[in-house]
Amino acid sequence: MTGRRLALLGATGSIGVQALDVLRRLRADGFPLSVTAMAAGTRVEALAEAAREFDVRAVGVSGPNHAEALASLLPPDIEVVHGADGLSALAGRADVDVVLNAVVGAAGLRGSLAALEAGKTLALANKESLVVGGELVARTGAGVAGIVAVDSEHAALQQCVQGTDRDHIERLWITASGGAFREHRLEDLERVTAEEALRHPTWSMGPRITIDSATLVNKAFEVIEARHLFDVSWDKIGVLVHPQSVIHGLVELVDGTVLAQMGPHDMRIPIRYALTSPERLPDPPARLALGERSLQLSPLPSERYPAFWTVVEAGKSGGTAPAVANAADEVLVDAFLGGRIRFTAIARGLEEVLGRHRVGAGDSLAKLEEADAWGREQARRFVEGKE
Repeated sequence: MTGRRLALLGATGSIGVQALDVLRRLRADGFPLSVTAMAAGTRVEALAEAAREFDVRAVGVSGPNHAEALASLLPPDIEVVHGADGLSALAGRADVDVVLNAVVGAAGLRGSLAALEAGKTLALANKESLVVGGELVARTGAGVAGIVAVDSEHAALQQCVQGTDRDHIERLWITASGGAFREHRLEDLERVTAEEALRHPTWSMGPRITIDSATLVNKAFEVIEARHLFDVSWDKIGVLVHPQSVIHGLVELVDGTVLAQMGPHDMRIPIRYALTSPERLPDPPARLALGERSLQLSPLPSERYPAFWTVVEAGKSGGTAPAVANAADEVLVDAFLGGRIRFTAIARGLEEVLGRHRVGAGDSLAKLEEADAWGREQARRFVEGKE
């Protein structure tokens, strides 16, 4: 097998740290994959340590001060870049074949676009690339055909649809754990705390996505991603509550057959597959004890997750609406984690901000960034009680 050269964007976040663990195992097993470039936000020391460990050629951070601090920790022959342009430069490097984009937030969109425009394989863990910029991504050189999904749900669906005629697909089903409060009484949700919300019942994730799991905003984002990634109509994408998080995705076919992908709730498995596919390597990070499992699937209760339906409608509106939804959610989740609003205010804030938004075309990065800034400002005003 020809060696693969990787750029890891978001190396110090939750997915990035797990990706580093996968890379260590692959290196120990002799899999032909090297790491050319890495990027992180502001965790300079952690990035420098990883860059030295994997002998990378280039690194990137968020700002010039971080870049200066990073350069002081590394050998002089390692290139140091910063900012959005630096992220794009790393993703488009000539000595990179695969870009694993694990950047958190809308900042990851630039890296995804740069990777696809340069003809790289994009291992995508950054939801916002398709939520915010799905229309832009579809128009790049490789489009969604150049994407290997890392999210467990989309990785599952991609594997299930391989070799399947798209006309034979009746429905794509995404599963949801239901989050930390799936058993709470609705009247109690007004009083839940951030600490309670961060206790996800199955997955270990970063703070924002864990809160988004409790509101099911993350699942609405996944519906939007699936719409772009698989080019199916909105009515062909459904969500089922599956508390065990063992079935990650199902594809229902027109003849009544249902294909399901199952696995342990361990993100290192889809990360490894994205980096090594179409190979299927032995000795996985974890295995599923099939004989010890009982599985439940149930419809999504509409009254428990109002934010889900609001964000899905934003996805259907298209254009700049998903960018506003993502930006507002980020601000609202941060406010909840900081104790400035109640949990139930996240859904109310999303509804109010999106209700005031006039949807425009999302056909350029500039328009999407403008919508992002507008959504953040409107959400801040909601948090401050000015709206």
